[in-house]
Amino acid sequence: MKNVKAIIFDAYGTLFDVNSAAEKCKNKIGDKWEPFANYWRTIQLEYTWLRSLMKRHKDFWKITEDSLDKSMQVFKIDSSMKNELLDLYKVLSTFPEVNETLNKLKERNYKLSILSNGTPSLLNELVRSNNLENIFDDIFSVEEVKTYKPDPNVYNIPIKKYQFEKNDFAYLSANTWDVSAAGNYGFNAVWVNRNNNVFDNLDYVAKYQIKNLGELLDIIK
Repeated sequence: MKNVKAIIFDAYGTLFDVNSAAEKCKNKIGDKWEPFANYWRTIQLEYTWLRSLMKRHKDFWKITEDSLDKSMQVFKIDSSMKNELLDLYKVLSTFPEVNETLNKLKERNYKLSILSNGTPSLLNELVRSNNLENIFDDIFSVEEVKTYKPDPNVYNIPIKKYQFEKNDFAYLSANTWDVSAAGNYGFNAVWVNRNNNVFDNLDYVAKYQIKNLGELLDIIK
């Protein structure tokens, strides 16, 4: 991948481990912590898509809370744990290789940014809690356009800021639907496939696939 000027990262599931909140409570939740975490994430994403289709926007933090309420009911988790899980969601952990890789990319003088469904306050707290304050040039939120990925208007946000061509951007996500949307939009889309998943059939074939963020250092020039 040549002549890239800017690298955009999805946040949830790509830089930050969305299961880490539930994992930190696994002693209380028990063996069902992982299916519970996966279900919470699934419902959270479904609510973003459904609200976009219905034109009934709620910000990501409210959707995260709504989806947690349903998930706790389905998995019969005591409601007293709600605030603890929400507080932990605000400070999700990065994946092991993320901080080192981001620092190396920063040394190469790329413009680095986040483009996420998260609210600005949520994203800033995630960045601060993981000691990444000096890494990103910009943190872009869908709140600028009041709709969620994969709406093309979301991917247009960095274009308006940087005035680069679409091919000047690399876009990284662990979510196949997000990779497809970014690729169809015109970005150099990279799929971060940590779990050996199968790519979705959405009229886009990922040109680049990596197992972790560190492998980006080998394909970007």
